[in-house]
Amino acid sequence: MDDMRAILDLDRHPIDRPGGEGEAVVARCRADLARDGMFNLEGFVRPAALRRAVRELTPLVRADSFHRSREHNIYFLPEAPGVPADHPAFARSVTSSRTVCDDRMADTAVHAVYEWTPLADFLARVMDKPRLYLMEDPLARANVMAYRAGEGLGWHFDRSEFTTTLLIQAPEGGGVFECRTNLRTDDNPNLDGVARLHAGEDPEVTPLVPTPGTLNVFKGRNTAHRVTPVEGRRERLVAVFSYYERPGVLFSAEERLDFYGRVA
Repeated sequence: MDDMRAILDLDRHPIDRPGGEGEAVVARCRADLARDGMFNLEGFVRPAALRRAVRELTPLVRADSFHRSREHNIYFLPEAPGVPADHPAFARSVTSSRTVCDDRMADTAVHAVYEWTPLADFLARVMDKPRLYLMEDPLARANVMAYRAGEGLGWHFDRSEFTTTLLIQAPEGGGVFECRTNLRTDDNPNLDGVARLHAGEDPEVTPLVPTPGTLNVFKGRNTAHRVTPVEGRRERLVAVFSYYERPGVLFSAEERLDFYGRVA
């Protein structure tokens, strides 16, 4: 196990201390999450560790990543009961990226951060959950997503309650994370609002341009979000960490094949 103090700035973000300063971080993150649907820990990863991560990940992206491009609607669903297929809420977006799976990153700084138990414990405290478990799936536990010029993430809602990401490298241009907080609710799909979003007529869309090394935790089940297409020669690299409230979570063989192009 790597020395986390060499990788993470735990003086600035003492998330490994359950009392005192650590609880102040938890309280701030809870307040941000309640107000904005997300929180950020800027400078969570130290600059030297970021440089190490880029050195480790760049050859993996080039030689051992899975390129996936698809057209989809905001729901990732073929249809919705009672909604016409030609409703403008079902406008299509394109998602295109390259994925490095966790089984290829065993000796990297990104893998070490994901495996560090105090991070999962901290997230559980912020989310007011008894415990969060690392995913068991050897491919999906921690992924690194790489976006090259012209590639991005289309408008969508998440299936999971929250998403945890760590920005490793920013592109030269584009690659902006945009979100529309609480565009829908569990009781109201707000199809007309979704249609306005697709038409570029929603003034509440918020851009977020984090600096590399920022940990972002985001509630995306009812908040629409996307990453705009990357510009320039430098790839956007972001790690995605998967946590669950129960142990032993695995993807099916079909999901692995769809997301990663392989089963094992």
